[in-house]
Amino acid sequence: MTDRNKLIEKFRVSPGKKFDLADHDPDWSGDKDVAVEKRKEYAKESLTLDVSELAEAQEMLYADNSWSLLVIFQAMDAAGKDSTIKHVMSGINPQGCQVYSFKHPSAEELDHDFLWRCNRALPERGRIGIFNRSYYEEVLIVRVHPELIGAQRIPGVQPGEALKKEFWEHRYEDINSFERHLTRNGTTIVKFFLNISKKEQRKRFLKRIDEPEKHWKFAASDLHERNYWDDYMRAYEDCLSATSTEHAPWYVIPADHKWVTRAAVAAILNQTIRGLGLKWPQISPAQAAEIAKAREELKGE
Repeated sequence: MTDRNKLIEKFRVSPGKKFDLADHDPDWSGDKDVAVEKRKEYAKESLTLDVSELAEAQEMLYADNSWSLLVIFQAMDAAGKDSTIKHVMSGINPQGCQVYSFKHPSAEELDHDFLWRCNRALPERGRIGIFNRSYYEEVLIVRVHPELIGAQRIPGVQPGEALKKEFWEHRYEDINSFERHLTRNGTTIVKFFLNISKKEQRKRFLKRIDEPEKHWKFAASDLHERNYWDDYMRAYEDCLSATSTEHAPWYVIPADHKWVTRAAVAAILNQTIRGLGLKWPQISPAQAAEIAKAREELKGE
């Protein structure tokens, strides 16, 4: 195993083991014995290479037309989901990639089960689908604010009952079964938790407030949710412990340094697609004969 692969495994949440955020430093940026400028340069070169290789891998994914790739991003506000998607996917053909951002559910979505709205947005074979937030909100924000369960009108479930352990176990079970079903039918899944520290989030919020061109990014609700930081961290620990599986792993990516986040995500996505064993389609003898005939006709013009 190369150092690069060891690094990727460092971020992966082991299935069946209790996940502890204390074991994952949001400020991690590599070997401290190496000058930070050298680490930044290595990350930049790695990102450039992976972005280029992702473009080729996406083309093969499309040509092979047997797998689709679902990429899920979850994080606290200001962790860098949007910018990571922008930079890592910068070389991707837009025709083969779709991004969905899931906000507060609509009335129509609340009339269905909690997986429905995401199920509708799944990528077709040969395409990459990116979820900026996802059905995992149902075991994160709803875990922190159980009163939201009332809007879902689940028979026999009252808002207070959402605090029961069995409720969340059932949701984890539903999510794991859903992802197993997708994988068995040709959708490979990779999930990223961008792990930002509370200190760094404060810094980024202040930047949004102090710089007029960033005011549009700030919402008072973001600051309100910051008051529930510890509750969210416990919800993430339980969620990642219960739903990181061999077929749909979670990766906890240090997010205090954006150059680390982007390089790590790009490397993992490349490894994931390359691991699918994709091949360029083989043409039939009849197609080969048609190609040869077309060549001769074009040369004869």
